[in-house]
Amino acid sequence: MPVADVKNLEGKKIGTIDLADDVFGVKVNSHLLHEAVRHYLAGKHAGTHKTKDKSEVSGSGKKLWKQKGTGRARVGSIRSPLWRHGGTVHGPTPRSYSYALPKKMILGALRSALSAKLAEQKLTIVDAWKLESHKTKAFRESLSKIDKETPSILLVDNSSNVSLERASRNLAGVMLVPTHELEPYDLLRHDHLMLSREAVLKLNHVLSATKPETPVQIQPAPSAATKKASSDAEVKMPAKTSAKADSATRAPHKAAKKPAGKKAEPKAKPKAKKE
Repeated sequence: MPVADVKNLEGKKIGTIDLADDVFGVKVNSHLLHEAVRHYLAGKHAGTHKTKDKSEVSGSGKKLWKQKGTGRARVGSIRSPLWRHGGTVHGPTPRSYSYALPKKMILGALRSALSAKLAEQKLTIVDAWKLESHKTKAFRESLSKIDKETPSILLVDNSSNVSLERASRNLAGVMLVPTHELEPYDLLRHDHLMLSREAVLKLNHVLSATKPETPVQIQPAPSAATKKASSDAEVKMPAKTSAKADSATRAPHKAAKKPAGKKAEPKAKPKAKKE
């Protein structure tokens, strides 16, 4: 399991933190990174291009001259694509360039990008972005203390920090991204990565394949009063069951009885024998 140093805003080491091996220590897959970058850029493509066809350009639709007898080429409209200022044939129309990419591929590319930053020693973990003010100059000094030579920096924080947002938005080459919006394209675009401690813990939890097991809850032992009550209930149970059995056995006899409202029909008399 890789271990990284944790620094404060003064650039001093204050401790270490364990990084998930299947998040920051995987083998870099260049194919996944390429597919993730293509997918991200395709989603950013506006797709607002448009050209006018023959039915949309200005001009009359009248036939300029008769079909035969003039010696000139036949023509039907001044808006023909063959003429100047005519319509465009098979020109681009507004459409979306985005396409679906499996979630496992995007997460795999994110793990590869994080592992590449750690392997190249371009990853710094900051304890917390607790800024005294939102001034850009003071924040620039703090970044230079943490890492002196950084042409472009990607800041990742888990919680919303107004002072950090205002201090970093005016710096060239510095970009702030929340943890849930982190993309492989942003990691590859910037030279250095700075994560807060909370962001590292969240990435370890979300991107790691092995989730922590839920603790087993042990029930307390029953007291003496509870045991006595349960034993009394067990003794009384046979009496209830016997009563139910008696009622079940008596039920057929009750069903066999005739209703009291109806009288018994008289028996038919035997026929007299013929002499």
